[in-house]
Amino acid sequence: MRILDPHIHMTSRTTDDYEAMYAVGVRAVVEPAFWLGQPRSGVDSFRDYFDSLLGWERFRAAQFGIRHHATIALNPKEANDPRCREVLDLLPRYLAKDGVVAVGEVGYDAMTPAEDEVFAHQLALAREAGLPVLVHTPHRDKQAGTRRTLDVVRESGIDPGMVLVDHLNETTVAAVRDAGAWAGFSIYPDTKMDERRMVALLQEHGTERMIVDSAADWGRSDPLKTWRTGTAMLEAGFTEDDVDQVLWRNPVALFAQSGNLVLDPVPGFVPGDLPAPAEFAGSSVLRGVRA
Repeated sequence: MRILDPHIHMTSRTTDDYEAMYAVGVRAVVEPAFWLGQPRSGVDSFRDYFDSLLGWERFRAAQFGIRHHATIALNPKEANDPRCREVLDLLPRYLAKDGVVAVGEVGYDAMTPAEDEVFAHQLALAREAGLPVLVHTPHRDKQAGTRRTLDVVRESGIDPGMVLVDHLNETTVAAVRDAGAWAGFSIYPDTKMDERRMVALLQEHGTERMIVDSAADWGRSDPLKTWRTGTAMLEAGFTEDDVDQVLWRNPVALFAQSGNLVLDPVPGFVPGDLPAPAEFAGSSVLRGVRA
């Protein structure tokens, strides 16, 4: 099984997670910029965060054989904080950097006028940069939020084939597929979607433009949920080719449109061996004395 996890917040995970992910077939990830759990006080905080996604985290993943990519944006929750609006002026610089495969996460949290404005602005940036878009749908009133999301996407003029609408469920998937966008599903231990429900959706809607992610973050989550979904698909009678389409070919097709997706094996990485004694900005993932 080969896996590209298209939405996983590795900043919140340990190196043990990277090792476990590689062992089950994860060879590439996409990490969206997101809210860190507390308000950020200004644009410099975002600058450091974006730099870490494109620098240290990319280095850390490679030490465990995994290609790391990022999506960059002002996320919906912080779109409501006036102190963060200057980030919009910073984004074009970061969208041009290596390793950036989409604009995201964008979309809605509470569906406020400020979120409307920031969402439309970032869709325009994505069009100008020729990048796909990763859209966050709200946790509350998801049906209304998804309909509003699709309206804004349509009004922006962006090709829906460049848009991944994530955190979907049984009530929202049909509208997204009818709109021509990619349908994303976050598989969690006890919230959002689970493997059983995901298999049922794939049986009903097929595997085209369907994307599964773990979205693993600071809360209770599981970075192996992509693999667990693939295993559940096989147990339900899907073929290995079906699993490969959902867990690899679909996310590859979406993010390859950026021109920045790198999928060749990490040079010098040996499975099961300790990471090479390399450093990033004077720091290594190694601790203690190397035997």
